[in-house]
Amino acid sequence: MIRKFHVLYVGQIELENIGLKGTPANERRYSDERLREAFNTARDVAQLMDELGFDVLWTAEHHFQREGYEVFPNLIQLGQWLATQTKRLKFGCAFNVLPMWHPIRLAEDYAMADIVTDGRIVMGVGRGYHTREVETFGAPLLDAEKNRELFEEQLRLLLSCFNEQSFHFKGKYYECPPPVDYRGYQLKDITLVPRPKHLPVEIWMPIASGKTIELMAQYGLKAMVTLNGEKILDDVVRAPFGFVRYADEQGRTWGSPGAPARTPSLRDGVDQKAWFCGTPPEVIAGIKSIEAKYPGLDSFMIHWAEGLPPAEFKEQLRWFAKDVMPAFKRA
Repeated sequence: MIRKFHVLYVGQIELENIGLKGTPANERRYSDERLREAFNTARDVAQLMDELGFDVLWTAEHHFQREGYEVFPNLIQLGQWLATQTKRLKFGCAFNVLPMWHPIRLAEDYAMADIVTDGRIVMGVGRGYHTREVETFGAPLLDAEKNRELFEEQLRLLLSCFNEQSFHFKGKYYECPPPVDYRGYQLKDITLVPRPKHLPVEIWMPIASGKTIELMAQYGLKAMVTLNGEKILDDVVRAPFGFVRYADEQGRTWGSPGAPARTPSLRDGVDQKAWFCGTPPEVIAGIKSIEAKYPGLDSFMIHWAEGLPPAEFKEQLRWFAKDVMPAFKRA
């Protein structure tokens, strides 16, 4: 049963000249001053969500995005600061791109944030999908198999940090600790200091394919899926990675042979339940239809669509909290 309401803010600044005929992404450039605006925006939205009774604000890790779309490079650090600006709201990492981190450094950063915020940072990991980011940090992405192999080893090391009092980890990419002398003895194991206060650590990951689901089940991870029409959501175990994917009546993914090739409209998204649009009773009915179909769901996420100005999005949050959330937030 859906009881919790989350928001995804990927970190875009307020964009101008948007739309199909707007400024192309690769032609956008913004000053340092403009790019900094996203941090104050995140604070303002977090404080409003805190006041309105939302549960988690999720943000996205990205790098080098001078185009102004996603400008937060460190989600744990961001969430730790936002926790000082709010009272009870949690802050989710959607997602720490593991191939761009050393898993032990990520584990240490999370553990510290978990302690000082008393559990208000929600851990999330992903493989990445921007070559400009992942390859620049020296990790593979163009080679998808190497990216997967590295990610899975990093995940195992991350879990060792959280779950074992002391450990020795040896894989293809990491040996921690290495067999070196230390203070007169040969180092055989290490301990994460500090370890998180709240164990076991709740770790979220995006669903991209059936293999992803198998990995989540193997390691006890929680799953998140966003921006897909209902048919694609049903077929996600067979679907390729992508955003805002729709399907025709025969289940063919939009743009594939035989399926519609035109640019999808907002109406297409509403028809396929990728977006809920309408009066509060219509939105409530739409969410309840998803709740009935997937009884294991306990959380529903609102995605702040890039291009929607902050003032308008905050107005949407107020309406949603007042007219929709009470239908689900039952005792």
